[in-house]
Amino acid sequence: MQIRDLPYTDPGEPDVRSGPRFLYWLGRNQLAGQLKALGWGLLHQCGIAGLPLTVGLAVQAAVDRSGNRLAMAAALNVLLGVAIALGEVMLHRTAVTNWITAAARVQQLLARKAADLGSVLTRRVAAGEVVAVSTGDVEKIGWFVEALSRFVAAAAALVIICVGLVVYQPALGSVVAIGVPILALAVLPLLPRATQRADVQREKAGRATELASDTVAGLRVLRGIGGEELFLGRYREASQEVRRAAVRSARMWSLISAVQVLLPGLLLITVVLYGARLALDGRIAVGELVTVYSAVTLMLYPLQHFEEIAMAYSFSRPSAKRAARVLALQRVTDPAGTDTGVPSGPRAEPLSDAPLTEPPTGDLYDPASGLLAPEGRLTAVVCGDPDAAGRLADRLGGHAPESDGLPSVLLGGVALDGLALACARTAVLVQDKDPVLLSGTLRALLDVPSSGQVEAAAALRAAHCDDVLDALAQASVDGGGDPMATRITERGRSLSGGQRQRLALARSLVADPEVLVLDEPTSAVDSHTEARVADGVKRLRAGRTTVVFTSSPLLLDVAERVVFVHEGEVASVGVHRELVRTDARYRAVVTRETDETHETHETDMTTDRTRDRTNETAKPDERCQTDEGETKAVSRAMEKVEESA
Repeated sequence: MQIRDLPYTDPGEPDVRSGPRFLYWLGRNQLAGQLKALGWGLLHQCGIAGLPLTVGLAVQAAVDRSGNRLAMAAALNVLLGVAIALGEVMLHRTAVTNWITAAARVQQLLARKAADLGSVLTRRVAAGEVVAVSTGDVEKIGWFVEALSRFVAAAAALVIICVGLVVYQPALGSVVAIGVPILALAVLPLLPRATQRADVQREKAGRATELASDTVAGLRVLRGIGGEELFLGRYREASQEVRRAAVRSARMWSLISAVQVLLPGLLLITVVLYGARLALDGRIAVGELVTVYSAVTLMLYPLQHFEEIAMAYSFSRPSAKRAARVLALQRVTDPAGTDTGVPSGPRAEPLSDAPLTEPPTGDLYDPASGLLAPEGRLTAVVCGDPDAAGRLADRLGGHAPESDGLPSVLLGGVALDGLALACARTAVLVQDKDPVLLSGTLRALLDVPSSGQVEAAAALRAAHCDDVLDALAQASVDGGGDPMATRITERGRSLSGGQRQRLALARSLVADPEVLVLDEPTSAVDSHTEARVADGVKRLRAGRTTVVFTSSPLLLDVAERVVFVHEGEVASVGVHRELVRTDARYRAVVTRETDETHETHETDMTTDRTRDRTNETAKPDERCQTDEGETKAVSRAMEKVEESA
């Protein structure tokens, strides 16, 4: 896999049973890249290992005054230099490729999981943790994958050097062959504690990242309630905990580094002393002593990779554990009934085994609540509880957050949970009450997968975005006054709440799904704009199924069908004007009546109905007397008001 071939067509199905298993799965899927890096690493390490031999040959040739052997040693040294340079360049290239491709694979897996879960992801995992996994954790996982091949090459080079020294000079080579394994394994007793401290540091850093992410996301609210200093103090405390944990971790790693410097130094002193005695006794030549001494000196370089792989694994293991925990989330319920994401009702099937790939058409029906949205009509849904409305909207789009055993929502008689994910997303689009605008130009914002039947200009007109276009045109720097080329800041922070809401509505209208579910699409706009938006949506979505969750009389008045949901079930169905007149609970929600006003209104209606029945049964004279009595009562009330004034 090359960088130019990214992204992967299919990143695969990861092994998420544990962090180490996930790392093993990543390495196995990059076996070709690892073997390439191993080959170039061996060329590089063996080239370095061969330098002591050429130096020893040159020194011995100089002692023996042999020009031919000196020239041969120089030529061999040049070849080794070329091998070292080529191996170093290609090793770095392949290792970095392994790092980037591994990180890209993990990011694709996370992106696919986010698309699978939708809004469930942030309900199950904190948004800050998702950010930490997709940024810092991905980098550490890639670091381990990249360091693995270089470590294997270094270990192989050490074995080759030790075997070569034993063959070349058995007396000194045996000392080196015994000492090198001790050097490599000497740090093992320190690794568990270093790993534990690294885990603590990573955990505290993750919490600090989550706190920072959540604080930034809610900064506007914090400023409104004056809570910036409180959360800033919490972040300062969290960052200090991270600093202290990092210092404790660094102390242990510095101790490991010191051990890996001290022990090779002791080995080098031992080799020099023992080799000098052998040279004085005439048992070895001076060139052989220089060769062994140089080889031991150069061993310090491959030994550094043992420390690096230990650090890489210690830091990547908790990162892999966090990534595996996110990737293990599922949209369906397992046979044991454990909540793993989104419920699978009686009709739900695993999405990967769904036989349907084309979005169905027909009525949208929720068996749990009894809500029916007929095909091709604008249906308004009124709920007394805004949270319940949001949950119901999620259910209609197949985004239910909890496993409650409820049956799946049906579209044209087909369970949404039984559709392929891409098909379900194409069939039903849910716009949250707080939609997110990504940074970029307005043209890029509206460039979304769509049916192609609704143009951006028509969607902007229907959402009544004229003032938004004017504001973007004035803010245009290099777009020549073109609002479509003006850049929108992250989350649309440069726009007002109503402007963001209408742009998000325009984006949903451009997508032109089979079923469009809107949750309070006009809650942040004034009444005049709301009325125009209602007319625009009804006109543009004519003949398409649209469900609007709202309690606004302006939107309810243009709806072809109004459904009132009370305590999770459909209580009444009709049109707005009829329900206001006949359903007291509906009228209380729409008109925002208080309980006292509602009871007074009920009493007045009961009195009116009683008076009407009395008048119908009374004699003409009695009716006249009743009317006269009511007139006198009203006159007395007016007199009391005038006296009190």
